[in-house]
Amino acid sequence: MRILAAYEQDFSKHAPIGIVPKIRMVWNSIPSQLAKENKKFIYGLVREGARAKEYETAIMWLSDCGLVHKISRINAAGIPLRAYEDLKAFKLFMVDVGLLGCMAGLRQRTLLDGSDLFVEFKGALTEQYVCQQLKTIEDLEVYYYTNNRGSCEIDFVVDTGERVVPVEVKAEINLKAKSLKTYREKFLPEISVRTSMADYKKEEGLVNLPLYAIDRIAEISV
Repeated sequence: MRILAAYEQDFSKHAPIGIVPKIRMVWNSIPSQLAKENKKFIYGLVREGARAKEYETAIMWLSDCGLVHKISRINAAGIPLRAYEDLKAFKLFMVDVGLLGCMAGLRQRTLLDGSDLFVEFKGALTEQYVCQQLKTIEDLEVYYYTNNRGSCEIDFVVDTGERVVPVEVKAEINLKAKSLKTYREKFLPEISVRTSMADYKKEEGLVNLPLYAIDRIAEISV
C-alpha cells in the first residue's frame, strides 16, 4: 500500500496542479474498468456524468509518464494497424500486474487458493499481464478489436510490421474462443495466437502459446 501511496504523491509533485485530482480519479478507476467483461474505458466509472474532454489530459499525462498502457481499438485489420485506429475507444491498463492486484485489494492467500471471489477478476489480471508483456517488445504495435455490433472482441491485435496477429487471452486452460473464430473467418490472418495456461500447440494457422511465453509472439513462424 505504501507503493500506491508513493505513486499518488508523485502525481502532486510532477503533474500540473489543476489536473492532479482528475489523474487520481482516472488512476483509481482502472480496477473497476478492467473488472468489466467489456474492458473499454468508460468515463462514467470515473465520475457519474463525466465526459471525455474533462479527463483526456489526465489520461494523456498518465500514458506519457508510462504509468498506464493505453490500448486503442481498431475496427479492421490491415497493415499498418494504426490506419484503422478508433481514437474514441480504448482500454487502460496499469504498468504492472502487481499494482493492479494491490489496487483491487487482492491478498496473496486469495490468489494462491483460487478463491471463488477471485475468479471474476482473474481475467482482468491475466489480460493485464499479457498487455505489459506485449508492451516490452520493441517495434510491436498493440491494439484490440471489436466489431461495430460489439458481438466479437479480440483482446489484443498486434502489428509486427510484417503481419497482423490477433491474440485471444484465456486465464485457465479453457480454449473455446468464439470471437477468435469469427475474426479469423472475416480477416483470414496468416497466423492467430491463443494464450492460456495450456501447453504449446500449433494447429493450422493457430498457435496455442503458454502465458509465460507470450513475449515470444513476434518470433512465431507460420
